[in-house]
Amino acid sequence: MEKLEREIRESKVSELMNRHFAASSIPKGIHCFSLRLTDEYSSNAYARRQLPSPELLPVLSNNSYHHFVLSTDNILAASVVVTSVVRSSLEPEKVVFHVITDKKTYAGMHSWFALNPVASIIVEVKGIHQFDWLTRENVPVLEAIESHHDFRNYYHGNHIAGANLSNTTPRSFASKMQARSPKYISLLNHLRIYLPELFPDLDKVVFLDDDVVIQRDLSPLWEIDLQGKVNGAVETCKGEDEWVMSKYFKNYFNFSHPLIAKHLDPDECAWAYGMNIFDLRAWRKTNIRETYHFWLKEVTYHLPSLSTISII
Repeated sequence: MEKLEREIRESKVSELMNRHFAASSIPKGIHCFSLRLTDEYSSNAYARRQLPSPELLPVLSNNSYHHFVLSTDNILAASVVVTSVVRSSLEPEKVVFHVITDKKTYAGMHSWFALNPVASIIVEVKGIHQFDWLTRENVPVLEAIESHHDFRNYYHGNHIAGANLSNTTPRSFASKMQARSPKYISLLNHLRIYLPELFPDLDKVVFLDDDVVIQRDLSPLWEIDLQGKVNGAVETCKGEDEWVMSKYFKNYFNFSHPLIAKHLDPDECAWAYGMNIFDLRAWRKTNIRETYHFWLKEVTYHLPSLSTISII
């Protein structure tokens, strides 16, 4: 019986690993999609046109509009998110999308939205390199990402592919696979902690992940009274399936470490980051960013002992 149970557990973990790699891979048909759009940016003046047009620039800081933020280097995914929001919106003319991407994807992302405008809405595309204050001195995340490649080495090395799967539960394995993915150690994934600085004139934004498809009108989110709270999110621990049950803090952090045990509750529920509403006015009155930097420093310089699964 023990042998059979071990084999079943290994089979489930192997299935999760194969699913993960399949979902992370790029289909052959769109492998050069970004490169083709980058080439278009260099050769087609229309692909380089200003987004949005000059007369619409004041709207980017107008709080009477519904401002969505999307941070991604996946052009196709960005298009899906933006299009799904517009199609589901009852007032698309009030929608403003702020798409932030990295330097290598900026030209392709800009080309896509310049050549394929989404009717009725305003789209802004900006690259990380266009924010002058995003330096290692101001943003400790940059130092952590540049100095510590342990996460990326873990992900690409043999630690997962050659791991002893018989001692691993599917639930813990799924959390580790997600946390070690390069997507989650990318600066784009950490930019959300700097939203008040990225958009100093905005009072409220909805932050969307690039793996969501919106199926209903989101304008009521702007009517929610957060009662002075910074973040409105969806709880993820209600339910009995393995994915839901893996969203407790105890599955993300090593609570045998005294620093973790002192500050965090293992049975605290995490929240979904696929769609969050942020009150930037309330955020600016807090020390959230400084607290984040504290934990980032602990993870960066005490990584082996903390064994923290995720820092976001």
